[in-house]
Amino acid sequence: MNQTQLEIAGRTITMETGRVAGQASGAVTVRSGDTMLLVTAVMAATPREGIDFFPLTCDYEEKLYAAGKIPGGFIRREGRPSEQAILNSRLIDRPIRPLFPKDFRNDVQVIATVLSVDQDADPATLAIFGASTALSISPIPFQGPIGAVRMGVLDDQIVVNPSVNKLGESKLDLVVAGTRDAIIMVEAGAKEVPESTIVEALRIAQAEIARQCDAQEAFRREVGKPKVDVPEAPKDAEADSAVEQYLSERLDQALFNPNKALRESALDDLKKETIAELGPRFPDRLPALSRSFEARVKARVRQKIVDEGMRPDGRKTTEIRPISCEVGILPRTHGSALFTRGQTQALSIVTLGSIGDKQKLDGLGLEEFKRFMHHYNFPPFSVGEARPLRSPGRREIGHGALAERALLPVVPTEEEFPYTIRLVTEILSSNGSTSMASVCGSSLAMMDAGVPIKGQVAGIAMGLIKAEDNKVAVLSDIQGIEDALGDMDFKVAGTRTGVTAMQMDMKIKGIGVEVLASAIEQARQGRLFIMDKMDAAIAQPRTVMSQYAPRMITVQIHPDKIREVIGPGGKMIRKIIEDSGVASIDIEDDGRVIIGSVNGESAAKAEQIIRDLTGEVEVGKNYKGKVVRIMPFGAFVQIMPNQDGLVHISQLAEDRVERVEDAVQVGDEIDVKVTEVDRQGRVNLSRKAVLQEAKGITNGDWIVTERDRGGPPRSPGGGGFNRDRGGDRGPRRDYAGRGRENRN
Repeated sequence: MNQTQLEIAGRTITMETGRVAGQASGAVTVRSGDTMLLVTAVMAATPREGIDFFPLTCDYEEKLYAAGKIPGGFIRREGRPSEQAILNSRLIDRPIRPLFPKDFRNDVQVIATVLSVDQDADPATLAIFGASTALSISPIPFQGPIGAVRMGVLDDQIVVNPSVNKLGESKLDLVVAGTRDAIIMVEAGAKEVPESTIVEALRIAQAEIARQCDAQEAFRREVGKPKVDVPEAPKDAEADSAVEQYLSERLDQALFNPNKALRESALDDLKKETIAELGPRFPDRLPALSRSFEARVKARVRQKIVDEGMRPDGRKTTEIRPISCEVGILPRTHGSALFTRGQTQALSIVTLGSIGDKQKLDGLGLEEFKRFMHHYNFPPFSVGEARPLRSPGRREIGHGALAERALLPVVPTEEEFPYTIRLVTEILSSNGSTSMASVCGSSLAMMDAGVPIKGQVAGIAMGLIKAEDNKVAVLSDIQGIEDALGDMDFKVAGTRTGVTAMQMDMKIKGIGVEVLASAIEQARQGRLFIMDKMDAAIAQPRTVMSQYAPRMITVQIHPDKIREVIGPGGKMIRKIIEDSGVASIDIEDDGRVIIGSVNGESAAKAEQIIRDLTGEVEVGKNYKGKVVRIMPFGAFVQIMPNQDGLVHISQLAEDRVERVEDAVQVGDEIDVKVTEVDRQGRVNLSRKAVLQEAKGITNGDWIVTERDRGGPPRSPGGGGFNRDRGGDRGPRRDYAGRGRENRN
């Protein structure tokens, strides 16, 4: 067993190998605090035949025992990975994928298993660090190592690896991964953070990553195994020369076309012509001709951009494709928008639901529910393909989460807007930057739905071409061919104030912070241009919501009254929903009762029922009540659910009443005034006071006073008697018939 330690941001990271998982090609346990992961890397013995890509698989395994939880569901075991686990799997994959030999075709699988988590140290960055370490000490031809840190901004100070508990307070949640000298991956969510702050955070992150790389190199020298050799694919100079000569006069005409479909069709036809023409000369080397054609297309695109500043669709490097924004295009949805940028088109739809529609999260994090969701769909017709429909894959989940992160900082709080918000973006046409189109479309759709968001959010995808002489071209608003043949896909979203989300992936071994800073500034200019187009369509949230959207009414009750609204086994709340016709009633622990209904009358009826159930009796207030019981000394009247009061026989009418039955009967509805709530919570009522008020006799004309025997005076005059003008005199009894002398 071998072990080493590294200190990052005041926390000790421990790496250990040789104790467990001995049959893996490389295996390490990494620990920080009580967060501990096992990360393994395994390589297949032989290359996979007939493929032209590197078959890498990365999995992040959440085990709920790590947080002391038992999984939900019938089988009580982990099933499909959570959304966060899928996103963390992508975090591992993205920075290590560019660091393998170009011609390497052996299957490699990296698995990061979370064994223990303390909600202090971040398991995601530990998983990246562990994956790099496991690959570095294995015979797998990994060209690392890499490091990873999470950056935050707390109290306006940039912090390295803030605790998980503190991330909710941070203005920035930035994951950076890279080699000792370059950044390979960026993933960020931010609360409108200025670009300058992010650039400074990247510089600090790069220094910490270099220290992680040094520690891994030392560990590899101590325990690492020799790397396997990867032979380069043989080059066919003769075939390459023949293809280049044949394409010299033909390639540009097919390649440089603003229409994606026409360009791809022309390139396909040209490829067939090339192979048909040159095939007889190289009958045994048709695959080499195909590879030469693809290489020549890539080289020409990159050369044209770097040397001439001209892109395949004729744009300049900073130019953005034509933009169209439409809102309110679907009649029955709560909000909708169609965002088109070039040949990329996104339809975004908003659905508003009750607070009870929150999504329950079953994972290792602190968050248990979320009320804002964005889902992204990428149907095959969007790229002109016919293939079976499948459930969302890692790409769809990743793009949906990126847009959700970009939009979340402008979403109103639950107190400001008591709705659960679900956004769905359907990609109708794709030619690059669909995730950023979904950000723009979703921002427009929320404004169309009347969601009071704090401002418009726009997104843009940036690209990069790095030539062999290190000359660099940064591209705004990349399209599909520039993504496929370029070196970087860098997505930036934000408001006019600052950045809300970022995601960067590289196909080369990273870039420096200065180049990245230039791309961030170019993205800011592009984002503002796009936002101007969006504001022209709708600049502020609508003040009137769709007639089909539920209306939410919030009633605040005392938390002790919650049980009265719910009732035994939920009986009362179900009855309120049934009697009023509302869609939903949700109750929060702080006493907020949120009523959801499309019909205003139904919502008002439910609100009144709840207020009647939970309201406090107010002395001096009039109520309409129902006589529920008659006694010789008076009538009990129900003025609120579960709340009766006594109208003494002397208070049933203006004149003297000999028998209670002469004035009221059980079931009668009468108007009464609350004259007193005594120390035991008993309510005294007066019908006579209401009748006198109706005649214009105010409280200034008559006084109700009362005193229990042995108790303090309760009259304004302190005399111990009840008096009114012109009344008779007679004895009065309290509820239990005990003597309480009152004189009229």
